[in-house]
Amino acid sequence: MSNNLNIKNKKAYFEFHILDTFTAGIKLLGTEIKSIRESKVNINDAFCSFVDDILYVRNMHIAEYSHGSFYNHEAKRDRALLLNKKELDKLKTKIEEKGFTIVPLKIFIGERGFAKMEIGLAQGKKIYDKRETMKDRDSKIEMDRAMKR
Repeated sequence: MSNNLNIKNKKAYFEFHILDTFTAGIKLLGTEIKSIRESKVNINDAFCSFVDDILYVRNMHIAEYSHGSFYNHEAKRDRALLLNKKELDKLKTKIEEKGFTIVPLKIFIGERGFAKMEIGLAQGKKIYDKRETMKDRDSKIEMDRAMKR
């Protein structure tokens, strides 16, 4: 079994300052994990929110499994994230403060074959912060080009 699956949310690093990261399990159906292993998942528009004391990832698109027949899953349903109580309490107190949100950063397959999601406690960037990020990226590309010559 290959563990080379690594789906990243590049937009999250551009839109937010990531303050803290957590690794969470995802409660999935059988056809969902098969689609994830085929890399047919999109987390660019996904976000996390609490319903009662359970953290859910919303708007994450997992394509229907090609061999799933009528047992197939719904592509954009809410999926519960599995964290321990201490981590959930920490996230819930931070979310209640103004300006903080939880964003999915990447999905990967752990050593035991389970799908995991790295989530980040994030704070939105201002427009000038985004411009700074673009300048840094452009200067890094220029330096890489100069090194290759």
